[in-house]
Amino acid sequence: LGMRKRSGKLQVLIDDLESRPIGNGSTGIGHTRWATHGGPTDRNAHPHLSADGKLALIHNGIIENFSELKQELLDTGATFTSDTDSEVAALLVGRAYDETGDLTEALRQVVACLEGAFTLLVMHEDQPGVVVGARRNSPLVIGLGEGENFLGSDVAAFVEFTRRAVAIGQDQIVTIRPGSVDVIDFDGEPVGVDEFEIEWDASASEKGGWSSFMAKEISEEPEAVANTILGRSVDGIVRMPELDSIGDDVLAGIDRIIVIACGTAAYAGMLGKYAIEQWARIPVEVELSHEFRYRSPIINDRTLVISVSQSGETMDTLMAVKYAVAAGAHVLAVCNTQGASIPRESDAVVYTHAGPEVAVASTKAFVAQVTALYLIGLHLASVRGTLTPDEIHANLVELQAVPDKIAEVLVASKSIGQLAHWMTDIQSVLFLGRHVGFPIALEGALKLKELAYIHAEGFAAGELKHGPIALIEPGQVVFVVVPSPRDPLSLHPKVVSNIQEIRARG
Repeated sequence: LGMRKRSGKLQVLIDDLESRPIGNGSTGIGHTRWATHGGPTDRNAHPHLSADGKLALIHNGIIENFSELKQELLDTGATFTSDTDSEVAALLVGRAYDETGDLTEALRQVVACLEGAFTLLVMHEDQPGVVVGARRNSPLVIGLGEGENFLGSDVAAFVEFTRRAVAIGQDQIVTIRPGSVDVIDFDGEPVGVDEFEIEWDASASEKGGWSSFMAKEISEEPEAVANTILGRSVDGIVRMPELDSIGDDVLAGIDRIIVIACGTAAYAGMLGKYAIEQWARIPVEVELSHEFRYRSPIINDRTLVISVSQSGETMDTLMAVKYAVAAGAHVLAVCNTQGASIPRESDAVVYTHAGPEVAVASTKAFVAQVTALYLIGLHLASVRGTLTPDEIHANLVELQAVPDKIAEVLVASKSIGQLAHWMTDIQSVLFLGRHVGFPIALEGALKLKELAYIHAEGFAAGELKHGPIALIEPGQVVFVVVPSPRDPLSLHPKVVSNIQEIRARG
């Protein structure tokens, strides 16, 4: 069993492997992981080994009861080489394998005592050609090849080699060999699986000459919006057969909508709220998934819960979806990933067809999510009779014009680069917006924090005089999302007044 692991960027590991080759093999596992327990050091990197060094384990997620399990291991004389929760699992599976001699059974015994969210993959030098994986509240997908099989948290990991895939369900264990795939549940009972074909090819998950995946994905925003609309309009009317599993009669009787999401997806939900309420005249709330189920929300069979998640595996959103289903709500997923957990737990799913989003910071998935929510809003307006066919057609025409408008903005990227260069030494940035500009201000602030590690905050422009104006001083950078002068709500002059207030303070 050969192993290399390094902290830092992936290139550090690549350079290490080039200087110290690990040798050839036909079975392997690997994982890039944010530090959750212990610092980002070589010894805390993955894989982790069993006590005898013969078993290797990688882990995505968090084992919530690792402290108790670690203490039990320490009490029996175990020694640890890292500060991670993952090494606890490695030592436990190693011990179980010593007792059973069966890698699948060893992993099954261990997952029964783990709490939290995890995907685990293990291999053992005594069982070459075998990898065993288990998942609970964390993604795992099988890639089916010819004389080879793959496991990954997302299909992008193996689409270069096969477009045939199988999603693993909650609390299931998979054993792959070059010529076989076997799936059981945590009780050891065989489980049937459904194969699906990945709709995009390997080139979609490659940089293709761009400086970064994010730059590439920003350039794909017009296509992401167009593909999300594609096939969902017929003769100027929105047609969404994906919603048939809920039914127009049910949708017409919905008296409340709750959008659940996290981060960027929540801001997409806020934009969807404005559109759905205006067009379909249904009250809409946007809730952060991680807060939703802990406040005993009031939901029933006349509530439509719309989850928004690019990956379809966002753990807080998945748990919120399960809560909503148990409470009797109708649940609709807006998702970008085939075979994901959230769509499988929902009554219906609207896929955004944005293609793989590799960059951590969401771009094209965001505009595709907004597009999907707008289409849902127009469909609800149709079944509820709150807009006339002509009004729906007019809104749809405007939506179909968005890809070209995004493309026009992207042409101005050179001037955007110049502005970014000018802002190199800026320490804090504020974003302001009104109405639909408010969620955009929040999203802009989030992106700056994620990418440039600059303090940034988004505010509703009307709140400026209620506190945030105290932050305005000479040199403070403020981005203002300005609505069109043709805005029927007449918000343009109000935002211009905000700009004048800011300029008066330097």
